[in-house]
Amino acid sequence: MDLAGGTLAATTEDAIKERGLDLGTDIAMIGTNQDPNTEEILAQNPDFVILNAEVSEQTALHEFLQEAGVPHAYFKTNTFDEYLAMLRTFCDMTGREDLYEQNGLAVQQQISDVLELVQNAKLPAPDVLLLRAYSSGCKAKGSDNMTGAMLKDLGAINIADADDSLLENLSMENIIADDPEDIFVVTMGASQQKALDWLAENLQANPAWSGLSAVQSGHYYLLDKALFHYKPNARWGESYRTLAALLYPQLADQLEALA
Repeated sequence: MDLAGGTLAATTEDAIKERGLDLGTDIAMIGTNQDPNTEEILAQNPDFVILNAEVSEQTALHEFLQEAGVPHAYFKTNTFDEYLAMLRTFCDMTGREDLYEQNGLAVQQQISDVLELVQNAKLPAPDVLLLRAYSSGCKAKGSDNMTGAMLKDLGAINIADADDSLLENLSMENIIADDPEDIFVVTMGASQQKALDWLAENLQANPAWSGLSAVQSGHYYLLDKALFHYKPNARWGESYRTLAALLYPQLADQLEALA
């Protein structure tokens, strides 16, 4: 909302404890992402409450907020187009068309420039594996999540899209069989190190791991959570450039020139 000219009054504790945002002492804490505190929400007397359409504990607040007369809306922002639509809504509320152009349309142009460069290069589409790791496990992700959607836009072939078994049961046998050219890892949770430790103990410790094409070629990448787990918002263009440079290193200089 701040990118649209609004003022943040309160947020969940996750923004501080997990993401580490420095929001100052004036911002109220209203519970967690999965357990929002309704009393604290009302205590802030907000003009508008922004909720995540993909978190059931937040969608369950609709009737409560409606009965309390608190304006609110739910958003899903797994793609840039969804982010742009949300920004359009907020800028209409604040009357800040300049911020829609700065934080929306200008970023859209950045992404278009990256996609045009990649498409015109006509390079072979790499097979990739996208992993989301946390302290107690790891899952392969398809093109239906944020980073997966960006990889698809950039022409990558996500092996989990064609191999449903990877989504249901991540195993070295399946990974070996598909042998991706690039492996991307995004961590979630408060401790990135614990997520990496799980990977080391449960996947990388397997002798077959070192034989994967992506590992042998050095195409195993740990992605920045700010760009690929949390929503990048006005940094979507940077997210696309970063992924494109990893997928197509021969375009790195040209992509850097777009920054």
